Amino acid sequence: MRILMIIDGLPGGGAEKTVLTLSKGLVGMGHQVSVFSLRRVCDYEIPEDVDYQVILDTCKKPWRKLTELSRRAALLDSAVEQAQKKGNFDLVFSHLHKTDRIVAHTKSIAREKLWYCVHGMFSYSYLQHRQGLSRWIKRKKIQSVYQNSNVVAVSQAVLQDITTAFDITLSRGTVIHNPFDIDGIYLKAKEPCEMAGQEYLIHVGRFHEHKRHDRLIKAYALSGIQAPLILMGNGSAERIAEIKAMATNAGVADRVILKPFASNPYPWIANARMLLLSSDCEGFGNVLVEALICQTPTVSTHCPGGPAEILTGELARGLSGMSDQDFADTMLDIYNNPPVIDTTTIESYSIGAICQQYLSLATEER
Repeated sequence: MRILMIIDGLPGGGAEKTVLTLSKGLVGMGHQVSVFSLRRVCDYEIPEDVDYQVILDTCKKPWRKLTELSRRAALLDSAVEQAQKKGNFDLVFSHLHKTDRIVAHTKSIAREKLWYCVHGMFSYSYLQHRQGLSRWIKRKKIQSVYQNSNVVAVSQAVLQDITTAFDITLSRGTVIHNPFDIDGIYLKAKEPCEMAGQEYLIHVGRFHEHKRHDRLIKAYALSGIQAPLILMGNGSAERIAEIKAMATNAGVADRVILKPFASNPYPWIANARMLLLSSDCEGFGNVLVEALICQTPTVSTHCPGGPAEILTGELARGLSGMSDQDFADTMLDIYNNPPVIDTTTIESYSIGAICQQYLSLATEER
């Protein structure tokens, strides 16, 4: 098959990583994959044999924002038409909402072959802080992109959110979880870690208010756990200062250690006693699966999104309420009585299994 992935850019992020993991897996299965990026930014290595192109908008005119969607769609149309001289694409996947808005204006992409891949909870991202007319306008804009379209959602919660919160009827809708290079993670997890042999807890995620480091640090203090808490991620100097102040105010500054995000975080995850996720919302929760692959117990808020679909069965003990005390109680329970991690569950997230689900979309009947 010929498959096209379109994304706004490839900075470090979960959706971007998913695009490249999928592309690598599909190429490995003998398919032809093109990745069209709408910005030059790329923080990842492009997999071998993937046709990677940057479709750059160079317009500098003062009124460029007014014509941005149609102008960038025309550039994308031109690139698609050029690529399809070698044969039509069997499947086209658009990733992230900004990309989707541009793709919705294209004319050269067959709609029956186009799938919008939704990676997050739109009601949380786009409606939570809006009121009145602003909220109504945003809902209408999102409806205009996805109404009667094909959507792949990374979790059942994401699919339900886009259909119910925005009153959208899809032509086709399906849930496909994110893929993981399980063997690659196993291998990388064996690399050296300076904290190996020591007890510690870890949170891996950008230093952003959405990740709720305030809840995490307060719960950590309430739990009474003495093992250090590693916070691994990147963020602004202001945000880092805020997080350090949170630790000081909670009386745990001597046990909270901030580390910049590592290109290979898996040894840190694998050697941790427990991985923590304290967000208000997670479209999927990649780091939870990565921790389970590394055989590291996890605790996550039972927030809207994917965590409850990942932490099932015995692992559901690691889902906590949203309050600081609930999170602290769950941390202490899992710390003292870690669940057994079933490796058969992990296999369902393998690249091969997930790629096969994507490929099946080409043969599904409407």
